[in-house]
Amino acid sequence: MAFRRVPLSFFFFLFLIASSQSLEFKKKHKIKGPIKTLVVIIMENRSFDHIYGWLKATRPDIDGLDGDESNRVVVTNPDSEVVKVSNDALFIDSDPGHSFQAIREQIFGSNDSTREPLMNGFAQQAESENLGMSRTVMSGFKPEILPVYTELANEFAVFDRWFASVPASTQPNRFYVHSATSHGAMSNVRKDLIHGFPQKTIFDSLDENDLSFGIYYQNIPATLFFASLRKLKHVTKFHSYSLKFKLHAKLGKLPNYAVVEQRYFDVEALPANDDHPSHDVALGQRFVKEVYETLRASPQWNEMAILITYDEHGGFYDHVPTPVYGVPSPDGIIGGDPYYFRFDRLGVRVPTILISPWVEKGTVIHLPDGPTATSQFEHSSIPATVKKLFNLESNFLTKRDAWAGTFESYFNLRDSPRDDCPVTLPEVKRSLRPWGPKEDARLSEFQVEMIQLASQLNGDYVLNAYPDIGKTLTVGEANQYAEDAVKRFLEAGKAALKAGANESAIVTMRPSLTSRIMLRDRHVTLPEVKRSLRPWGPKEDARLSEFQVEMIQLASQLNGDYVLNAYPDIGKTLTVGEANQYAEDAVKRFLEAGKAALKAGANESAIVTMRPSLTSRIMLRDRHGHGRHVESY
Repeated sequence: MAFRRVPLSFFFFLFLIASSQSLEFKKKHKIKGPIKTLVVIIMENRSFDHIYGWLKATRPDIDGLDGDESNRVVVTNPDSEVVKVSNDALFIDSDPGHSFQAIREQIFGSNDSTREPLMNGFAQQAESENLGMSRTVMSGFKPEILPVYTELANEFAVFDRWFASVPASTQPNRFYVHSATSHGAMSNVRKDLIHGFPQKTIFDSLDENDLSFGIYYQNIPATLFFASLRKLKHVTKFHSYSLKFKLHAKLGKLPNYAVVEQRYFDVEALPANDDHPSHDVALGQRFVKEVYETLRASPQWNEMAILITYDEHGGFYDHVPTPVYGVPSPDGIIGGDPYYFRFDRLGVRVPTILISPWVEKGTVIHLPDGPTATSQFEHSSIPATVKKLFNLESNFLTKRDAWAGTFESYFNLRDSPRDDCPVTLPEVKRSLRPWGPKEDARLSEFQVEMIQLASQLNGDYVLNAYPDIGKTLTVGEANQYAEDAVKRFLEAGKAALKAGANESAIVTMRPSLTSRIMLRDRHVTLPEVKRSLRPWGPKEDARLSEFQVEMIQLASQLNGDYVLNAYPDIGKTLTVGEANQYAEDAVKRFLEAGKAALKAGANESAIVTMRPSLTSRIMLRDRHGHGRHVESY
C-alpha cells in the first residue's frame, strides 16, 4: 500500500491546534465553596459595647452590657467617682484617646501592661484628656438609634469576640486587615509612608492565584499605603465608588475580593460616612444601607459574603478583656522607641457582622474553633479566611493570620442560599449630629495620615512643607487635596501603562504646580507688611554688593563670558540695573541651550558650555571701553 508524503507544514498546523487548545483549556483556579465574592468594609473608631452592647436586652445570646458595668475616674482610689455605662449616646463631638499609651491605660488601668486586662481605665484615661469625657466613652447607643446595624445583626451574624489586631490607632490595624501585620508600625513611619509599606498582602496572594480584587474608594483609598498596590499593574483595580460600584454590582462584575472605602473628610457636598468621631453615625448607617441594598440586588448575591468591622475601638469602653496571652508576633518585628512593643497582644473588641444568604439568621459567633487553643477572631482573620475560602495556594502572609480564627465554616451550614434576606434595610430618617460639616475644622490624626499618604502619591513629600502638611490644612482643603492627588496618581499610572511601561514599576510623581502653590500658601502666610521701611525707592545706578558681584560671576559662567578679558572685574563695574538684566539674560540663554541640546539627543549627563554672546561682549566692552579690557571681534 502506498502512502503519500505528508508535508511538514501539516504537522506544524496540528501542533498549533494542539497548542491553542491547551491554552484554551488551561486549568483555572477553582473556588470550592459557595462564596465567590467577599466584600470588606472597615468603619472607624467604635467599640463593640458602644455600638452593640445594649442589643443584649433583646438578644441575650450576645455578650453585651448588663447595665452595671463601670469604671472609676481614678482607678487606684476606691472613693473615686464611679462612671457607669449608659445608653444615651447620640452624637460624639470629641475624639477620645486611642494612641498606644492611651489604650494601654484603658485596658490595664495604668501603664503597667503586665497586669491583668481588667478594662478599668477608660474613664480615668478620658478624664486625663478632657474633663467630663468619661461619660462619653462609657456611653453606648440604643439599638433603635442604629436601625441599620441592628437589622443586620438580627438578620445575619454578629461576632461578639472580634478584636482589633493591635492596641494602637487606625493605620496599624488597617494594615492587619489586608496583610496580617503592620510591619512594626504603631503609628506613622515616614520612610514606609514615602515608599509604601513593603509587606506582602492578601491582594498579592489573590493575584498569584489569578483571582481578582478591586478597591472602590470615595476620597482616597487607604489601601494605597501598601507599596505593592502602587504598582502599575494594579492602578486599574482602583475604582470610583460613585461611578463604578453600583454599575459593577448590577452587571455582576464585582471581583472576588472587593474593598469598599468610605468618605473620610467631612465636607458640605459629601459629608464623611466612616463613623469616626465627630462624624455623624447616621451617615455611616446610610452608607452601609446603600452598599447592602446594591449588593442584595446584584446577580452575584447568592455567591457573596459581606464583612463589616471597625478598625479599632476609638477610646470607647468595652467590658470584654483584651486577649494578652498566646498571641503570636506576626513577623518578629519589634516596635520602635519608647515602647518596643512585640505585637503579642490584641486591641479592644470591635463590632463585626457577617452578611450572606448562606449565613443563618440571628447567628452569634463567639470563639473560633482553632486553629490553636488561643486563636481569636481579629482583623488577620480576614486574609486567613480568604486563603481558605478561595482555596489559595499561597502561604499564609504571617504567623498572625496562620493563628487567627477563620469564619468560612459559617457558609457551609446550609444546602442552599436563603431566600428571605431583606431586600432593603430600615431608613435612617434623622441625623444624629445637630449641625452640618465643619469644612474649616482642623484634621483628626487619621485624616492627617491620609493627607500624608496623598502627599506621597502627589510627589509633595520632597517639599519643605511635608512634615506638617496635614497639620495646617482645613478639612475642606484636605478633601480637595486628597482627591486631586489620587486622580493625578492614577491617571499618571494609566498613561504609563498605555505607553508600555513595566507593570511592576511604581509611578513616582513630581510635585504639581497646584500643590506647590497650595502648600506655599498654607505654610508661608505671614502678617501683611503695610508700609515700606525705606524712605526712597531702588537705586538702579548703584554699585553691586559683594553678594551681587558673586551672582553676576555665576551668570558669567552660564553665559560663557568667563573667557573674556573683562571677567575678573565683571561684577565690579556694572550697576544694579545692568546686573539684573545681565543675570536674567544669562539664565534664559543657558536653559534654552540646554533644552535644545536635549531635544537634539545630547547625553543627559553632559553640561552645556556656552560661548559669549554678541550682546554680552558689546555690553562688557562698553563698560570697560576706556582702554583696559577692549575685546577684538
